[in-house]
Amino acid sequence: MKILHLYAGNLFGGIETYLVTLAKTQALMPQMQHEFALCFSGRLLTELQQTGAIVHELGAVKVRKPWTVWAARSRLKALLQQGRFDLVIAHACWVQAIFGSVVKAQKLPLVFFAHDTASGRGWLEQWAKRTIPNLVIANSNFTKSTLKHLYPSSPSRLVYYPVLNSADSDQALMQQSVRSQFQTPDDRVVVIQACRLESWKGHRLLLSALGHLKDVPNWEIWIAGGAQRPHEKVYLASLQAEVKALGIDDRVKFLGQRSDVPNLLAAADIHCQPNSGGEPFGIAFIEALYAGLPIVTTAIGAAPEIVNDSCGCLVPAGDVSAIAQALERLITDATERNRLSQGCVDRAIFLCDPAQQLSKLREIFSQELLIEDPTQVPKLTTR
Repeated sequence: MKILHLYAGNLFGGIETYLVTLAKTQALMPQMQHEFALCFSGRLLTELQQTGAIVHELGAVKVRKPWTVWAARSRLKALLQQGRFDLVIAHACWVQAIFGSVVKAQKLPLVFFAHDTASGRGWLEQWAKRTIPNLVIANSNFTKSTLKHLYPSSPSRLVYYPVLNSADSDQALMQQSVRSQFQTPDDRVVVIQACRLESWKGHRLLLSALGHLKDVPNWEIWIAGGAQRPHEKVYLASLQAEVKALGIDDRVKFLGQRSDVPNLLAAADIHCQPNSGGEPFGIAFIEALYAGLPIVTTAIGAAPEIVNDSCGCLVPAGDVSAIAQALERLITDATERNRLSQGCVDRAIFLCDPAQQLSKLREIFSQELLIEDPTQVPKLTTR
């Protein structure tokens, strides 16, 4: 089963992590051969190529410059005509809008991967709705519940992301190495948030909660994630100003964009991402679980599908006091931290074991698109 994944490629976050994971886990499911087509060069292109994956470059696309759209579509058409792909997956609405019609014109099964929730509003979703996919894959039940606004007539299936366990085998040594970089004592309780700099990820809520814990000794927080777009630079500056206003700037470390997040997680004690908006899935949560970090997050979006009382704490959205109380309990009670830590890895494996999730994905493609053998011409369902 030869699959072409279409994506933009100009940023790096959860979708990009998922695509790199597919490339890294190719040997786990050799029945699915993954290739990638991107519009922009950057970190995603580099990391895919480092795995040995085949990456096709379609050229930069700017919607306000129609000739760039036409050129990229022409390159994709040529690729599909020569590539003998069994199906094509469009990742996100922008990709579906730009390239969906090209895939359908070549009589290939088109799968839309819903990485985000849908409202059915906005020019981009309206444009994407013009091309109906043969199948939709959702990354969570939360995301799946919104697909009625985008593709109500297309069959949809749930598949949690496959997430690799990147935890170091000698976590104690890794903790010592990383903490020495930041002059963080071994006995200090480190809270970490590792995600994109988007306001709905709850950085401000977390900082406000920690502002209530100024008198609680022996903690600090690491914020991993760099500004990739102009509005994120403004947001970062506002967070840096806020920690000074709260009087906790000596206990907050802004680490910027990092490619060693598993190492950072291994050196931390608690993961906190108190979203103010619903997280479509949350790879960051799974990575934290693999590292054995108890999670504090808000009970909205897909978080309740991931976090339960065996591995963390769910608090009401927007409740700074509840966030502070949960963090104080974990910061001051090592026994409770250890208890929750014991359940973390099993929870991550149960939800996102790569072999399990890739097998499920292949089974869905075979059943829904009737692709029974990689050498056969795929048949479309008549739904």
